Amino acid sequence: MRLKRSDAYAAVEAYLSANTSKSAKRLKAEMGKDSTKLVLTMDEYERVTDEYKGVKVWWVCSKVMSPTRSMSYYQEQEKRFYKLSFHKRYRDIISGSYLEHVMREGKEIRLRNRQRKLYTNSPGYKWPSYKQTMWSHIVFEHPATFETMAIEPEKKREIIEDLVTFSKSKEFYARIGKAWKRGYLLHGPPGTGKSTMIAAMANLLAYDVYDLELTAVKDNTELRKLLIETTSKSIIVIEDIDCSLDLTGQRKKKGDKFSDDESDKLNSEAGLRKEAKEEGSSGSKVTLSGLLNFIDGIWSACGGERLIVFTTNYVEKLDPALIRRGRMDKHVELSYCTFEGFKVLANNYLKIETHSMFDTIKRLISEVKITPADVAENLMPKSHMDDADKCLSNLIEALEATKDEELLSLRQSSPIKQDEKLKHGSHIKENGQLHEDNESDQALNQSR
Repeated sequence: MRLKRSDAYAAVEAYLSANTSKSAKRLKAEMGKDSTKLVLTMDEYERVTDEYKGVKVWWVCSKVMSPTRSMSYYQEQEKRFYKLSFHKRYRDIISGSYLEHVMREGKEIRLRNRQRKLYTNSPGYKWPSYKQTMWSHIVFEHPATFETMAIEPEKKREIIEDLVTFSKSKEFYARIGKAWKRGYLLHGPPGTGKSTMIAAMANLLAYDVYDLELTAVKDNTELRKLLIETTSKSIIVIEDIDCSLDLTGQRKKKGDKFSDDESDKLNSEAGLRKEAKEEGSSGSKVTLSGLLNFIDGIWSACGGERLIVFTTNYVEKLDPALIRRGRMDKHVELSYCTFEGFKVLANNYLKIETHSMFDTIKRLISEVKITPADVAENLMPKSHMDDADKCLSNLIEALEATKDEELLSLRQSSPIKQDEKLKHGSHIKENGQLHEDNESDQALNQSR
């Protein structure tokens, strides 16, 4: 059995690999467990020199074999360590700032070289062993970047600056007394790139992603345990928050009274929701207050440098307490495709920046509502024979078809509105005539 290496050993190893490997005579190469690159480290009993603020120090990689019992069935275990040597007059510098420098640099190097992961919470988790985790993961390899996203350049620049500023604001958050976290609310119609933006955010900042499925969380206590197990430099995502449990703005206030029919209806709907989300005899009991505490309660301060991202297609359905500033600090609306977004997609899919059909597309795309996902589907070549002209023609046909559908829908709804106006006018006329008749009757009575 191989014991887990200490974080200090791993940080020193990463620091020496990056800063002193050139001076070593013998190196060994290995692929780290959470690394995407081949790592060169010092070989056993190799000695290297490092210099810090004019002070020279020496590192030696060593190992010892742990003693075993005479009747043990287990193999001898290696204990690896690094030995640091320096002149005694530099003890204060070494024990003070140098070791802090080594640990800080080593951790940053490990983060840059690590293999990023996409986590999800396991439904029906029963905590069978302290060694197991509530999250399962795969390697995160999504290729999305902000450069390839079909959004306006100004909005793109604003989001990037906000994210980069957040990632460099550790001292600022400590100074103002706030947990180092930030909330993002991404809202807009389906197909406008909300999930793609999350991947682009993770790639920009080199963060892990925790995809939290609320309906698989048993209760508020389990939600808190999930939060504790997340790491720093990560994005915690709850997609389609309006569909997750009963977290909309229709909360029953204290003192509200319903009729028997209304109560039966509410109980019936609640029962259907509960039945649909239950597994076996137990369903999710996560409450709105539990989720609010998850976002910005006292437990949210454990760890640091985390983004919390909600996505929704219907922002108006959410409880205002859930998305207010301070919880969801930045609201980003991702709407239908614009001409600027189309040009990004045209460059991504067709490698063109201008074309004779662009003017027609610009006119049509300003007249109809079409999502970036639909535009991308029409720009994607369906065979090796499809060129830019063919793909742009497909898009123009799709835009014209969408325009015709919108006009037809408008015409079908117009007669109904016209009938309503006529009925409303007739009602006014009848009332007016009735009012006149009443006045005539009153005048006749007065004359009598």
